[in-house]
Amino acid sequence: MSDFAVLVVDDDFRVAELHARAVAGVPGFTVAARAGTRAAARTAVAARRSSGAPPFDLALVDVYLPDGSGIGLLPELDCDAFVLSAATELPTFRAALRAGALGYLVKPFPERVLQARLRAYARFRRVLDDALEVDQELADAALHALRGEGGAPARTASSATRDLLLQALREAGEPRSAAELAAATGVSRATAQRHLAALDADGRLDLQLRYGTTGRPEQRYAPKG
Repeated sequence: MSDFAVLVVDDDFRVAELHARAVAGVPGFTVAARAGTRAAARTAVAARRSSGAPPFDLALVDVYLPDGSGIGLLPELDCDAFVLSAATELPTFRAALRAGALGYLVKPFPERVLQARLRAYARFRRVLDDALEVDQELADAALHALRGEGGAPARTASSATRDLLLQALREAGEPRSAAELAAATGVSRATAQRHLAALDADGRLDLQLRYGTTGRPEQRYAPKG
């Protein structure tokens, strides 16, 4: 798999450049296209589809675009989206959520704030990408990772699995991937990935990225402290 492909949609080229720089500063993400209008965003989506590439993973979308609201564009993008806007009206915020936005950042904001949201999105995807179906535990873990909340929901089975993974990491003495930890503990890779992402969201792990010659970088985990 490749890096998370991001579409930046903002009519101010200086702001778009700031967003692109923030994206480029987070390992595992790349700006795949930029657009300054709704029409240009649709063109970028169509061009990516016709090229045979998978859809964009994430779009960063402004509300005020020259040819209409960015919120109305969200359902057409075929990807997850954050709304990044100076719009502070409550109806606009609620409309963005109803349209499917996973996040809403009010401009101006520091680069580190957007980068923190991108890292949370990466954890969210790591929870979900290997899953074949959704149960309540998976849904809670995904939303927990996306929001970057401290303190995972208390569940005995989950706590036991996470303790098992932490123990395996400590015994390994060096960073391990989800696949390696799954083999060491006997849980499925998807289960290991889900709980590792939750532990990462809680701040209990250090995440390292190991780049190969192709594909998305491999995530490797080590316990903190």
